[in-house]
Amino acid sequence: MKIYTRSGDKGSTSVIGGRVSKDDARVEAYGTVDELNAFVGQAAARIAAHTGEGWERLREELAVIQQELFDCGSDLAHADPKPEQLKVTAEMTSRLEAWIDRHEQEAPPLVRFILPGGSEAAALLHVCRTVCRRAERRAVALAASGRPCPEETLRYLNRLSDYFFNAARAANALLGVPNVEYERGASVFAPRRGKTE
Repeated sequence: MKIYTRSGDKGSTSVIGGRVSKDDARVEAYGTVDELNAFVGQAAARIAAHTGEGWERLREELAVIQQELFDCGSDLAHADPKPEQLKVTAEMTSRLEAWIDRHEQEAPPLVRFILPGGSEAAALLHVCRTVCRRAERRAVALAASGRPCPEETLRYLNRLSDYFFNAARAANALLGVPNVEYERGASVFAPRRGKTE
């Protein structure tokens, strides 16, 4: 099978159910999801250098996420999807929430905003977080254009960026590396006045 087809030489590409310009909002959405998947692969490759139960769990999670990002791209590539054709499910989003909660417990409490970094593994996960936010914005733009955009894919991408944030914090905790706090920020995550933890 040849990789090149020459069919896109004039700036159009195939989606499921038709053909569109390569700068179409749908192509921007699933293309950014593909870009995110590449960054997740880079983060997973770096994390593979670390050993221990926490790192093994993180590698397993990223492997699942890469498969699910392919599902997200597939769902976004449908010009007019039928419900039975969609692959992203509410259960996938719920599983992300459970992982987010666990990583929250593994990391030190948040007090101030943090900057991307600390360790290389955390920095790469923060790159995933920001690219995920861009993928979500592209999907929102697709939905705003009035064309079909699966709602569960939007929810999944929204939750996934939160996952990368807490996974980055957990990666720093596994290495004993402190998060880099934004120095001029207030203690925005401190308990509210009159409240106890």
